Amino acid sequence: MSPRIERTPPYMQVVQHFRKQIMDGSLKDGDRLPAVRQIAEDWNLAHATAAKVLSTLRGEGLAESLPGVGTIVRPRLHRGATDRALRMLSTGKIYAPNEYAVIKAAGLAPAPAWVAEVLDIEEGSQALRRERVTHDETGPISTSVSWFRAELAEMAPALLSTERIPGGTPSVIETATGRRTHIIDERKTVGTATPAQAEALGVEPGSPILVGRNTYRDAEGEPIEAGESLAGPGRWFSNRYEVTTP
Repeated sequence: MSPRIERTPPYMQVVQHFRKQIMDGSLKDGDRLPAVRQIAEDWNLAHATAAKVLSTLRGEGLAESLPGVGTIVRPRLHRGATDRALRMLSTGKIYAPNEYAVIKAAGLAPAPAWVAEVLDIEEGSQALRRERVTHDETGPISTSVSWFRAELAEMAPALLSTERIPGGTPSVIETATGRRTHIIDERKTVGTATPAQAEALGVEPGSPILVGRNTYRDAEGEPIEAGESLAGPGRWFSNRYEVTTP
């Protein structure tokens, strides 16, 4: 039975269908997408409209055309803090099936000024720091650091381990404290890679990088985590919003 198209432009319904499968890992890097003719038949679309589906996915950096093969999935994604948190809250898994993280460091460290401000602690005081590099089949996707108040070291000692935590750090914190992420604030800017950052991301020093900072807060607005992430060139950051009108 063909999927139903109920609202918004028909081609965007199909784009959203494939985008979701790519974002959640159901369609993996290298998987072949249906041909234009097949999309038109499956979704009852005109040929030109079906072609627009594939061109949109290519334009979003989620697919590419290969001569003699067709259009394949070729995501170059950097999943932001919002995407990962919502995935964890809805599925219990913070990473897509084709992704994994290597924890590079975990322990107490002096909080830099912006972290101290977010966590409402003194600058330079001890905070719990976790550093990771996230990979997929193509190599490093991003490097990120999460910061927490120092008292979590005793309440959730798993955060001090460099072993991966099933379900991610938010699940451990919720189990230990009962606090659940309710508000996510995420900001992005552009920077250039230092030698250490370039090595972690597999790029040349001085390469442009996408820099993100995020804050997770509970339902009362109290901070749970302050985080920073870096992604190299060619990685797409994607968010989707639906605007409703009265």
